[in-house]
Amino acid sequence: MAPVIGPIGDFQSRLLAWYNRARRDLPWRVTSSQNSISLPDPYHVLLSETMLQQTQVATVIPYFRRFIQSFPRIQDLAGADLQNVLRLWQGLGYYSRARNLHRCAQTISTEHGGTVPSDVDMLLTLPGVGRYTAGAIASLAFDRSAPILDGNVTRVLCRLDQIETDPRTKDVQALLWRRAADILPEKCVGDFNSALMELGATVCTPRNPQCLICPVRDHCQAQAAGVQERIPVPKKVKPTPLLHRVVLCVKDAADRYLIEQRPADGRWAGMWQFKTLDLAGTRPTVGKVAKLAGLQITRPRPIGAITHALTHRRYQFDVFSCRIVSPVAAGGTWANLGELDRYPLPKPHVDVARMLGK
Repeated sequence: MAPVIGPIGDFQSRLLAWYNRARRDLPWRVTSSQNSISLPDPYHVLLSETMLQQTQVATVIPYFRRFIQSFPRIQDLAGADLQNVLRLWQGLGYYSRARNLHRCAQTISTEHGGTVPSDVDMLLTLPGVGRYTAGAIASLAFDRSAPILDGNVTRVLCRLDQIETDPRTKDVQALLWRRAADILPEKCVGDFNSALMELGATVCTPRNPQCLICPVRDHCQAQAAGVQERIPVPKKVKPTPLLHRVVLCVKDAADRYLIEQRPADGRWAGMWQFKTLDLAGTRPTVGKVAKLAGLQITRPRPIGAITHALTHRRYQFDVFSCRIVSPVAAGGTWANLGELDRYPLPKPHVDVARMLGK
């Protein structure tokens, strides 16, 4: 079965022509000359594609600019302290991406002379670089013939081919990777892959696709059959558990707050937080909070609650304030609200700090 309706060359030329007219002006698309071809900086592609995983473009833009300002070269990122990297990443979420990016930069600096590899197989050996990111770097930054498959491209391909089975299954994923490779042009591969992503982000959207202005609508089997609205098959929604935590804002005589560093592994690894307790689903009474804190403190006073949703779970943080009565054991540090900017905090604890500031 042909991957699209009509000649593949016509499909490719229409999509590329549309992209040249309609492409968004994004900071990581600034180009430089490589081998007489105008291509973006490979480091910028690595950074932006890492940030864009499960994150919207509008959210990523200011983070990307701050990273490039702080770490203009990949060697600068490699030599940075991880705490500084996490601090710049603060609020972007999925912090394992930041840790992998830092390790990736270090590997590129030590094993590849500070030059991002252009070969997909070599890229796949880098920390945190999967099949999609490797294909994106190889094609966008080096114009190598490498397919990509993210959420936007998956949706576009499913509609082009009228794939009405679940695109998350192993067999359909394999089919989509083959389709993504089949439709690549011989030249301008990077622009073509960017055009596929751009089409999915701005025209072939999850709901209410704008088929009337789509540059390749005549090549789309789903549009021809009138089933584009129900493709791809929606993901089955699973109930997300609600986990309860207590945040204890412990203050000393100098108006500093006790903060503690999280373990090196797991969620928000290596970041800092106010004293946090897991009550294992029980109701956070004032007496229980004081007992579990393990500190000599005044009676905790409830000051509010914060909710925070992740992909597979939700949190409710019940926030209490109190004062320290006797010196705290080793393992934490003290900082006033103005000094918290020095520490990478998970988003819920950024919200707690704002609550205290009010």
